[in-house]
Amino acid sequence: MPAGIRRSVERDLPTEESRELIALVRDIARKEIAPHAAAEEESGTFPRAAFRLLSDAGLLGLPYAAEYGGGEQPYSVYLQALEELAAARLTVGIGVSVHVLSCHALALHGTKEQRAAWLPGMLGGGLLGSYCLSEPTAGSDAAALSTKAVRDGGDWVLSGTKAWITHGGVSDFCTVLARSGGPGAKGVTAYLVPADAPGLSAAPPERKMGLKGSPTAQLHFDGVRVGDERRIGAEGEGFSLALDALDAGRLGIAACAVGLAQAALDAALDWAAERRQFGRAIGDFQGLRFLLADMATAVEAGRALYLAAARRKDAGLPYARQAAMAKLLCTDNAMKVTTDAVQVFGGYGYTSDFPVERYLREAKVLQIVEGTNQVQRMVIGRHLLGPEGR
Repeated sequence: MPAGIRRSVERDLPTEESRELIALVRDIARKEIAPHAAAEEESGTFPRAAFRLLSDAGLLGLPYAAEYGGGEQPYSVYLQALEELAAARLTVGIGVSVHVLSCHALALHGTKEQRAAWLPGMLGGGLLGSYCLSEPTAGSDAAALSTKAVRDGGDWVLSGTKAWITHGGVSDFCTVLARSGGPGAKGVTAYLVPADAPGLSAAPPERKMGLKGSPTAQLHFDGVRVGDERRIGAEGEGFSLALDALDAGRLGIAACAVGLAQAALDAALDWAAERRQFGRAIGDFQGLRFLLADMATAVEAGRALYLAAARRKDAGLPYARQAAMAKLLCTDNAMKVTTDAVQVFGGYGYTSDFPVERYLREAKVLQIVEGTNQVQRMVIGRHLLGPEGR
């Protein structure tokens, strides 16, 4: 049975250009991505063709400068495009979010020469990126990185292991955070590393409960040599670059979570109208209507919060606290909405004949990536009670 009718969401779009952009994204998502999602997730097929299509359409660099091949769209518009992609297939939505994250350091902190040399291929040249921050013993504790970068003449030699890397083994380039100096946050530097660099290899992908079409793997750096021209920002500046990127990345995950929750709500609404018990559609029963009302409210609340945070970013205002709040609320809501969607379907929802069981499995990871939701609460609390809050 098909996933159901995808409902058009009322979008908050400031210009005719942005409205046309979202219409294009929605068209691609419905015609090219959604029809293959269930089968390709079941087989663990990586949707490289979909990413090439999105690159050709100019959709892999929406928030970045047009001068280098980006879409130069406000973050609030980019996130709504991301939501559309995630509603069609989370593997694609989260893949675009990670790719945009992997371009962040170069696009915002690279020199003009660096941006001119590499950004066009990254934003519109069919390339796909990985973001290499986490390690086997350093996840959200980015200041505890142990991957080393040692100077050797005009080069840097990188050694160590990165873990939980989305697109690990299939990406074309990596933004890598490595320790170039002493302990702590001030000893970390960012590098742009081509994925085919000698000494860089990928472990077998992790076996995950969801997002099976999105490879997640360790990357091993065994004396990987890169020129100093591939260092992004100043030596020791990598930690602040990473935190800046993660704030933006959390908004991407929030938008993906809302897209997934919207897909689950759509499926539940279709089923409630079609499924009949006791001589009438199950959607006629008050108990089920209340459940659907709560699901719809959670989706709308998450969307409003991520858009509010994105508008602060677009306006140049501090938004780290709001990004953490959006990531926390949207992903917790996605977990609840997908769980309730399975409940609406009853026994059928627990089978792979319908998409809601996949949505439930996929929602769980969103509470973990880009910093667990417990870490988001720490971030929010720090902003409320730390020097920023006072």
